[in-house]
Amino acid sequence: MAATPDAVTVPVRRGHGDGGRTRRLRRPDQGYRPPGFGAWLMRAVVGAVLIAMLVVGGTAFRVWQVARVDERRPVDAVVVLGAAQYDGDPSSIFAARLRHAQALYEQGLAPRIVTTGGNRAGDSFTEAEAGRRYLLSRGVPASAIVTVPVGSDTLTSVQAVADRARRDGWTTALLVSDPWHSLRSRQMARDAGLAAWTSPTRTGPVVQTRETQLRYIVRETGALLFYLLTHASVDTETSGLG
Repeated sequence: MAATPDAVTVPVRRGHGDGGRTRRLRRPDQGYRPPGFGAWLMRAVVGAVLIAMLVVGGTAFRVWQVARVDERRPVDAVVVLGAAQYDGDPSSIFAARLRHAQALYEQGLAPRIVTTGGNRAGDSFTEAEAGRRYLLSRGVPASAIVTVPVGSDTLTSVQAVADRARRDGWTTALLVSDPWHSLRSRQMARDAGLAAWTSPTRTGPVVQTRETQLRYIVRETGALLFYLLTHASVDTETSGLG
């Protein structure tokens, strides 16, 4: 078989100054080189970065979006996610949650308030017990308070609440925490078997400044992505987010 020529010769119409010369034109496929490994690697890296940005940005938007929504409705229990306590007195973050839970209870949305959270080594009180003491001091009847003194993070606390709900025969809950914590805590509670919605508090140090809000949105975005990937919690005893 004859070899394919690299170029073809075509006549050029005579014009001013061309003298009727011919011109050699390169074939359309002449000189094409497929992308090398480096080019493909660069494309893959750029694509991965764009996907990661979309995932992180979309998650951050959902954290912000759910934080702005109050899903209050009649339920079996208002569940207050614990935060720090000091010798039986709730921290300012925890106290803001407890006051919000009391308001929901007094509106008749639930017959009980569930306080959650364990303690650190050496503590005389659990977060759940500190929450109960605070609600009692504000006039909430003891019969309306259920303590679940388990957990140093959101995941173990909501799992313990779900276990208590199954034993006591109730299934629906309003979760009270800070706005930016709403999406992750709701996801964890639903994964644990509770029909859960959120009613975040709008007071307290976590919601006072834009800088604080941005910091917690960034933190919760990372924590939620970590949970969705591992079904584990990144909370610590000093996180301030239950």
